[in-house]
Amino acid sequence: MQRRQFIQGMAVAGLGATLPWSLASAVNAVQQAVSVNSLPKLVGELTLYLGRGEGGLYENVLEAIKKRNPQLTLNIRRGGTAALANTIVAEAQAGVRRADVFWAVDTGAIGLMTDEKLAQPLPDDLTEQLKPGFQYAGWSPVTGRIRTLPYNTERVTAAQIPDDVMALADSDLQIGWAPAYASFQSFVTAMRILEGEDATAEWLKGVSGHAKSYAGELGVVMGVERGEVDMGFANHYYTLRLKAGKPDAKVDLAFTKNDAGCLVNASGIVALSEGDLPVNFIRYLLTQEVQSYLSSEAYEIPLVKGVAEPQGLVPLNTLSPPKIDLRKLADIRPTLNLMRKVGVL
Repeated sequence: MQRRQFIQGMAVAGLGATLPWSLASAVNAVQQAVSVNSLPKLVGELTLYLGRGEGGLYENVLEAIKKRNPQLTLNIRRGGTAALANTIVAEAQAGVRRADVFWAVDTGAIGLMTDEKLAQPLPDDLTEQLKPGFQYAGWSPVTGRIRTLPYNTERVTAAQIPDDVMALADSDLQIGWAPAYASFQSFVTAMRILEGEDATAEWLKGVSGHAKSYAGELGVVMGVERGEVDMGFANHYYTLRLKAGKPDAKVDLAFTKNDAGCLVNASGIVALSEGDLPVNFIRYLLTQEVQSYLSSEAYEIPLVKGVAEPQGLVPLNTLSPPKIDLRKLADIRPTLNLMRKVGVL
């Protein structure tokens, strides 16, 4: 779906939205994603802090929302997710509120908002649209991403990839990783929470002995496909995007079970000011149109009921991610200290 088609489609869908607002009854009736046709128009001024991510696709969503809602003045402050989260906390401590909504590409930053008690509660009819396991009172996941093991199909077979991420420390596989990348650091944070600091330190030391570093996880996947390494660590969508543009790419996905190697993380959004406008803005991100767009174009996992998952990914319900409160991934400082201590940062 091209950017112009998506924006025009959102605008056209909004032209028929003349019926009274009754989202709760719509959700109860169909138990699936709500269309923009069911949403009220957004009127007023809203300031969004937007964590950078997804190559401009989030910007396309915002442009479509603005086009459908000409009476909305949307002020956007862009930056790194962690930096914006720290800014919001600093502003709150100074008695200033500049952001009405915060859209973060990583739930660790959302955890900081809830820990600081800056998040406004969301109504039940909004959270009930989300899949089980992704329903939170103080924030809303938008789309998911799962940790995967992309591997080169000419160098190794799927049977050679362990389904226990901890076993990779002692394997003879050549591994690609991006230790400075935020998604990798969230993965290590999950490992530290699940396995303990000592086991995580030993794992980092073990893997570093046969790992090649890349600047980011797209680079990891491309390195795997070129045969520079046997396998790597990356979010699922980098491989799906590569294969979409290069169907004969020599890369496929393997998954671990019940550990940090199969962590399902999410982008998330939180309302920071009271009132209907921030909440109704969040509703737009959970619509059939937006969720489908991010699934088909960004290859992210829709977390609203009734929206198809991205092509090329095994169904989410067939995987075995660990049970972890995603907000705990906000505790990143001990992870960075650990990674520096063992010499991988």
